[in-house]
Amino acid sequence: MLTYVPGLVYFFLLIFFLIYLSLSNLMAIKTSKFSIGDIVKHKHFNFRGVIYDVDFEFNNSEEWYKSIPKDVRPRKDQPFYHLLAENNEITYEAYVSEQNLVNDDSDEPVRHPLIEEIFTGKKGSGYFKQSN
Repeated sequence: MLTYVPGLVYFFLLIFFLIYLSLSNLMAIKTSKFSIGDIVKHKHFNFRGVIYDVDFEFNNSEEWYKSIPKDVRPRKDQPFYHLLAENNEITYEAYVSEQNLVNDDSDEPVRHPLIEEIFTGKKGSGYFKQSN
């Protein structure tokens, strides 16, 4: 019976290790480069906006995702940001991957009509809202 003990110990250590790996993947901390209220601009297209929500990974329809040309389609395993966006002609809402955004250092306010409904004011290079 004692000859089986080392085998059982290794077996239980293996099971423990596999459970540990599974739990550590589930509890992985996801971070984003930008925060709610940050003013950003798109790297490739002429628009900018203020972030009002963050999805830590892609959370839109497959139809929307496949409508993006394959050669510029972003990875799904990264943060995606909801923007109150503007260009020189119109305001709208945009859903943009982190890899396609950079900080907008212009200090110009975003002129989207929903800004005042979501944010309390502008401070420095971003917007803020009162905490609940």
